[in-house]
Amino acid sequence: MTLFDIFRKQILSPTGVVEKAINLKIKHPNDTPEYIKNNFSHLIEQLQSDAYEIYLEEEKRIGEGSIEVYIKNKLPKDATAEDTIQCVKLMFTELDRFFLSLTQSRRPRAGSAFEVILKTLFKKLQYPFDEQQIINGKPDFLMPGRAHFDNNPMDSIIFTAKRSLRERWRQIVTEGTRGLGFYLATIDESISENQLTEMMRNRIYLVMPERIKNENKLYNKTGNIISFEDFFTHHLDPAMKRWRANKIIP
Repeated sequence: MTLFDIFRKQILSPTGVVEKAINLKIKHPNDTPEYIKNNFSHLIEQLQSDAYEIYLEEEKRIGEGSIEVYIKNKLPKDATAEDTIQCVKLMFTELDRFFLSLTQSRRPRAGSAFEVILKTLFKKLQYPFDEQQIINGKPDFLMPGRAHFDNNPMDSIIFTAKRSLRERWRQIVTEGTRGLGFYLATIDESISENQLTEMMRNRIYLVMPERIKNENKLYNKTGNIISFEDFFTHHLDPAMKRWRANKIIP
């Protein structure tokens, strides 16, 4: 078993990290659906930050323990200090790979945490969705669900999360072509004007924290960028009202 295998068996999953952050942040009296919805932008940013700090603390604690276990397993019971030094010296390559693996795993974990935060808060607000449905792509959330999408795709909301966009948003463009709207949640503060124009042409709404939208002059004048609060008020909540009236959801 490699050093990273020992570490991986003990480290919290992205879901575990987010749950810990949410339990610390969202508690009485600031745990009502009304509070969560009205402060969604702030909560998204704060929980992202809190979850990362929790992960770093866990990474250090579990990493130190994993190294200790790994070295002890390699040493004889009567090992001297010199034996330990020689053992660690021979581990240079494996230690180098271990720390590289830790570094490389942080970015995908952060992306997963962003999705888990959204999923957890959506559930607290009792919004209906199915996850990771294959519909000429695989968006994170299909609202109100797969059954309604199959019956009436134009009345469905397709919502996915990309913490950082770069060029990856193009791979999901076709996922929204049949829906009422395609919504891409992000906290990316460096999207170019050309990318925003192209997203507009492809009928993609970018949903982001209100602070990010308001502090960026380019974002603030771009019509397809909305805050999470705007998404609820002007897009999702009206759809919820219609879905209830049509008995699509209870």
